[in-house]
Amino acid sequence: MSENGEWPKAALSLTSSVAGEIPVIAVEGVLDATTREQFAAHLAEVVAVHGHDLILDMAGVTFMDSRALGLIVHHWQGCTSAGGRFALVGVRYSPSKVMWITGLAQRLPLYETLDEALAALA
Repeated sequence: MSENGEWPKAALSLTSSVAGEIPVIAVEGVLDATTREQFAAHLAEVVAVHGHDLILDMAGVTFMDSRALGLIVHHWQGCTSAGGRFALVGVRYSPSKVMWITGLAQRLPLYETLDEALAALA
């Protein structure tokens, strides 16, 4: 708690770029209830502009809860059902433990590096 008696807000940074004609969103910080709306809005904006191909670079995630995972799964299903390509890059166990607890780490398209994801999605 800060000096003014408020809990600090969770920081989330979302940076978009394009690699190999596929939009890449670099996610840094906390993905939880406090940042869900920001994350959802950014994902929706990128999909609206670029279509249904999407790579999420999760290397900078410091914590992810089940709601954020649900949002990621929703976009994975939406992208792939629309004929798009989807990948997660740089997912680390500790901050994204919920992905393993739910068994989704075995189902989602996870890659160590952006180059590996681009090669797999080519």
